[in-house]
Amino acid sequence: MASIGAPLDADYEIGSVSKGITGLLYADACTRGELGPDTTLGDALPLGDCPAARVTLAAVSRHASGLPGLPTSARPLRRTAAFLLHGTNPYGETLEELLAQARTVRLSAPRPRYSNFGFELLGHAVGAAAGMSYRALVRERLALPLGLDSIYMPATAAELGPHAITGRSRSGRPRQPWTGEALAPAGGIRAAIGDMARLVQALLDGSAPGMAALDPVANFAGPAARIGAAWMTLRVKGRDITWHNGATGGFRAWAGLDREAGTGVVLLSATAVMVDRQGFRLLKELTQRVT
Repeated sequence: MASIGAPLDADYEIGSVSKGITGLLYADACTRGELGPDTTLGDALPLGDCPAARVTLAAVSRHASGLPGLPTSARPLRRTAAFLLHGTNPYGETLEELLAQARTVRLSAPRPRYSNFGFELLGHAVGAAAGMSYRALVRERLALPLGLDSIYMPATAAELGPHAITGRSRSGRPRQPWTGEALAPAGGIRAAIGDMARLVQALLDGSAPGMAALDPVANFAGPAARIGAAWMTLRVKGRDITWHNGATGGFRAWAGLDREAGTGVVLLSATAVMVDRQGFRLLKELTQRVT
């Protein structure tokens, strides 16, 4: 474990690696019998009689629900423009605002379609089925059992911890933190590198909750890339690599495992420069050392 340019206890936005954590908690809740693959969003959340209410959690967990990437009511184009021009947070909804958006969305034909919106709803549905908030769910079923003290989900910039660092664009411009109660399950978790390394180790030794989330159950972007509950499995030069990446305004993250070799890598960066290639390369190098 190492850090360059930041202390080891600095906390980073892990972006969509948050979806991997939500996938673990969904699979764990299935094991506990609190919900099942056929449970719908409307079974867990107060959505009324709208199309989104009839979507199953299993479909959401593998990005095959027909839900949009973001709802039109969130004005994604306007938010994206503001982010590109000024570095502002394009999210920030409360849970109530998220549910109101869900009641208005239209579904497309079910097919592989990456959806931040779907995973926001999935995480809060899993929490509701367990009788707690998503924040409490992460704390009680992941952070406390595994000793991941740095993991948290700020709803606003005022809730950033004392070790939070500022993310920057490719050109070095500071970006607003991506915070929001609704966002947490899809991209709003922050963590330090040490705790993310401990999470990867728990995934390798099987002590993490919801290990079934890692097992691929459907094709995603062709037969070479398969998906479990958020976690992707990609065949790379004869080896199965299980992974997820993350990207926010000023941060990039990558977590990957070669489960057969028992090796894993996690990279966190406080810049908007992609780290996927470096993650795959480091994992390959580590695996070659042990096989």
